[in-house]
Amino acid sequence: MNINATLLGELIAFIFFVWFCMKFVWPPIMGAIEERQQKIADGLAASERGEKDLELAQAKVSDQLKEAKAQAADIIEQAKKRGSTIVDEETQRGHSEREKIIAQGYSEIEAERNRTKEELRKQVAALAVAGAEKILEREIDAAAQSDIVEKLVAEL
Repeated sequence: MNINATLLGELIAFIFFVWFCMKFVWPPIMGAIEERQQKIADGLAASERGEKDLELAQAKVSDQLKEAKAQAADIIEQAKKRGSTIVDEETQRGHSEREKIIAQGYSEIEAERNRTKEELRKQVAALAVAGAEKILEREIDAAAQSDIVEKLVAEL
């Protein structure tokens, strides 16, 4: 055997093998690799979009949370103001009611005082008539001398 003929046979077999691989094996492998690279690139792009969307959503949530807190603070402040207003109104109403009750009590006391004065005047008049009867030792007719009794009562 000749080494040159073996070497030449191996060279021809190797060239045929490379041509076969480049013609039939290499294109499907390259297609699969390119398809996989495209899927990886799309996945990375989607991941970046997802991260950006997540950041935007977090910023939006943060803004909405701040707005909700501000609204809650406003509502609480309004409730406190309304509560204070209600307390003030009720205090004023209580004061006016108290003044009304006190005025009513004063008027009732004044009416009772006037009734008592009138009753005392009548009793004093009766005592004065009784005293005058004893002094004069005769009966005084209250109906007949009503003007004298009235003057006496008015003086007392």
